Amino acid sequence: MSQPTPRPSPGVYLRRRLVVGGALLVAVGLVVWLVVAIVTAAVAAATPPGPTGPGTQGGHGSRPNAAALELDPELPAPVLRQLEYVREHWDGANEQYGVLGDDDCVNFASQSLVERGWQPDVEWWYSADGDPYASSDAWRSSTVFRDYLAAHPERATPLSDAQRAKVKPGDIVQFDWDASGDRDHTAIVTAVIEDEDGDVHVYYAGHTDATWDRSVDDHPKHPETKVYFWSVTG
Repeated sequence: MSQPTPRPSPGVYLRRRLVVGGALLVAVGLVVWLVVAIVTAAVAAATPPGPTGPGTQGGHGSRPNAAALELDPELPAPVLRQLEYVREHWDGANEQYGVLGDDDCVNFASQSLVERGWQPDVEWWYSADGDPYASSDAWRSSTVFRDYLAAHPERATPLSDAQRAKVKPGDIVQFDWDASGDRDHTAIVTAVIEDEDGDVHVYYAGHTDATWDRSVDDHPKHPETKVYFWSVTG
């Protein structure tokens, strides 16, 4: 007489169900993750630069996409030279000028103006040996640079934030982070775009932190910021 086949205990059935159920959960999770990853990648690839800016902005400056790095070939030759220089060095340094640590913004803006054709003078100058500290206050201080420009209307004239429609690529933008009356940051205008509603959006590049095509309105850490422009001559 054959012996009956022993049946697994209820505990064995429970373990089997748990193993199968766990495997199914893992499989479903992998499928969901894969679908989300594919959709995210597709959206990122299909999404053009935002309507308020041609670049991809982040918390530490701007990391532009390829389209944002394009320059308008119709710009005046001096401005094109200036912005080509800015595009080449916005996230790096030029040994000819050196880097002023965490306060390199005016040093970099000044370099761009030299590329545009400005000649140093007794108030605004740098050392050719690459030591950025061996330069004039107007070359490396935002507030002193403001005073220098105000004293030299032949080089640049002031524009308020309300005059954005007159701002053009290659102009200088300055920020007063705390509305104290001084200037805390200096950069170079890279693009001026008027949207369908007639609002003018201005973008800039600069050092500290390294930025290309960042909106002048993008300063969440400084809600009291005042923005000023200088229309560069020539």
